[in-house]
Amino acid sequence: MKPTRWERYADPLLALALWAGYVALLLATSRHLGYARDEGFYFDAARSYEAWFRVLAENPSEALRRATIDRYWSVNHEHPALMKSLFALSHRFLYEKLHWFRAEGTSMRFAGMAVSSLALSFTYLWGRRAVGRVAGLVAALLLAFMPRTFYNAHLECFDMPVAALWLVTTYLYWRSLASGGWRWAIATGVAYGLLLDTKHNSWLLPIALVLHLVATRGRLFLRELRAGRVAVPKALVAMATIGPLVFYAGWPWIWHDTGKRLAEYVAFHLGHEYYNMEFLGRTYWKPPMPRGYAWLMTLGTVPGITLLLFAVGLVASLFHARRALRERLEPARDDAARLPTDALWLVGLLGAYAPWLSTGTPIFGGTKHWLTAYPFLCLFAARGFELARERLGELAGRRRALVTPALAASVLASPVVITLHSHPWGLSAYTPLVGGAPGAASLGLNRTFWGYTTGSLASTLNRDAPPGAVVYVHDTALQSFFVMQRDGQLRRDLRGTLDIAASDFALYHHEPHMGRVDYQIWVDYGTVRPLAVGAYDGVPVVWLYERPRPESHP
Repeated sequence: MKPTRWERYADPLLALALWAGYVALLLATSRHLGYARDEGFYFDAARSYEAWFRVLAENPSEALRRATIDRYWSVNHEHPALMKSLFALSHRFLYEKLHWFRAEGTSMRFAGMAVSSLALSFTYLWGRRAVGRVAGLVAALLLAFMPRTFYNAHLECFDMPVAALWLVTTYLYWRSLASGGWRWAIATGVAYGLLLDTKHNSWLLPIALVLHLVATRGRLFLRELRAGRVAVPKALVAMATIGPLVFYAGWPWIWHDTGKRLAEYVAFHLGHEYYNMEFLGRTYWKPPMPRGYAWLMTLGTVPGITLLLFAVGLVASLFHARRALRERLEPARDDAARLPTDALWLVGLLGAYAPWLSTGTPIFGGTKHWLTAYPFLCLFAARGFELARERLGELAGRRRALVTPALAASVLASPVVITLHSHPWGLSAYTPLVGGAPGAASLGLNRTFWGYTTGSLASTLNRDAPPGAVVYVHDTALQSFFVMQRDGQLRRDLRGTLDIAASDFALYHHEPHMGRVDYQIWVDYGTVRPLAVGAYDGVPVVWLYERPRPESHP
């Protein structure tokens, strides 16, 4: 039977609606979210790249000279260029030319929001094809409403974009295996090139896909290996050839001295410096790092119902895999075809967590470093949701039609409430499993980092600081402080500094290893009493001090 027009276009339209709706929600909630430390550095890099794009448009031969490229692209060259280029182009066209945004910083953040939101669309599309339409929709919304996902999706950073492109590349790879042709394979190669040009997480994906190939081909792969004629999927060939070409084309910094600069890039991330992070009451700043960090932080920051559905879906998939392997089901059968899909989700998830099997992996960035796992976690949750829907439908009898909407609403309600309540304190948010923010503080889990919570005290500074007051910004990058001023979050006459002694007001963002800064402010200001405290669910996160003013005498 020929599909109707609705059936043909329903899924692309729903995927587009998820993307547009999430971008709109992120934009609507970004106004009072202070700029994170790293965002300040990427603002500077994007402006430099934007200047190069202007030279390219006006004088291409000049733009391609090594001296010109080095001048503009040396800024923040330890990270690839794709997202910073998109930040620059969004600022250039959507802010400066079209005036779509009133805030300069929001125009750059928009590019990150747009790419990050692709994760919802592709989670839905994959869940729809592998499980069902409602299950796919639930999976996408469970991904959208995780506090840490929601926070990071706002930012002019790389962590949610790389999670989105990791998912997109893996999905296209999956489609290429089913089609066997070159169309999906070439798309996979292009997507992998964009992933390479986003962040170094991309290095792990080919390893995961090769493991998937070996695991799903089983004895056939071993026979082919002995015979010396392994059938390599076309998509892997495309990733190995097209991917590096796209990566190279998108990063002008490596157009000259390519080998040396790539080696420098790899060395920077393999030997990344260590920062401090609190975990269970202890501050870690050098190896050995706690092996359980990633797992406990996942349990404490992902809503419980999402984890429960994931566990149900994963266990069900493992039992299904065991039966399929034991009974040697024919590949043409739907229940047998499910096995490689579930295996791909599993390697996609475990590949993202793999670095934290080592005690030498830095944990300075918290949960943002394994966001790439969360779409796959939610796809397994789609399996769990579908299993629950089927069982409840059997029990409901005549009221079966009510099961699907009721179950979807019940599993989504808590993640939505928890996530919206977490804003704008995303990195301070913990789930009820660890007692929320108060329980996490008692357990000694990190309250905050990145200095973005200056946004929560901006109104106090604007109200109480006299004209020209100097503000010690502590963990907020000066670049981020200046963007807050340009965007109207902070008064333009205020002056940021990294010198406590030169300041009239001082911010302190709490982390245990930064306690000395608090003491320094007490000594220099001669007071231990803050002017204001920014707290989330009763847990102090950031405080503002005012230097006592000399009493005036008549």
